[in-house]
Amino acid sequence: MTVKPGSKYYPLFEHLQKCNEDAITLTFAKIEAVLDNTLPTSAFNKKNWWSNRDSSSALQAKAWVHAGYHIETVDLAQQTVTFRKFQAEYNIQKKDGAVVWQQDAIKALRKHMSLTQAQFAQELGVRRQTVSEWENGVYDPDRSKTKFLELIAKQSNFQKMLSEQQ
Repeated sequence: MTVKPGSKYYPLFEHLQKCNEDAITLTFAKIEAVLDNTLPTSAFNKKNWWSNRDSSSALQAKAWVHAGYHIETVDLAQQTVTFRKFQAEYNIQKKDGAVVWQQDAIKALRKHMSLTQAQFAQELGVRRQTVSEWENGVYDPDRSKTKFLELIAKQSNFQKMLSEQQ
């Protein structure tokens, strides 16, 4: 489940998504200004309100998690929170210089493009369940889909991003 437009925390999601910083520290007052709404009392006196749990009961966490951030630090006394971009490590294999399109490579490409599984599936013309099965290693894409993944990777500068990380 993603952050829905119109939800209380959607403006924070948008704000963080537009932010190109690896880390950003915001005051609670700034967050309230972004939300155009007040934070609940628990945000001011309970650190666990700021956890990174992405569950149906933690709607606020969806805002930063789905924007690609995790909470790094919370200072209740100073009323500040630092968000840091989440960087996952993927085990991407190559054969003869080309990416082997298995679960980690597929997930890394999708994340590189900042797409949900549903959006990525739509881009590829497959079901969301298919993307999920690829990412979980249930099976690998067929040859025609791997060719399409190569094309999408090229268009999104995925190969360049991979070579910069090595």
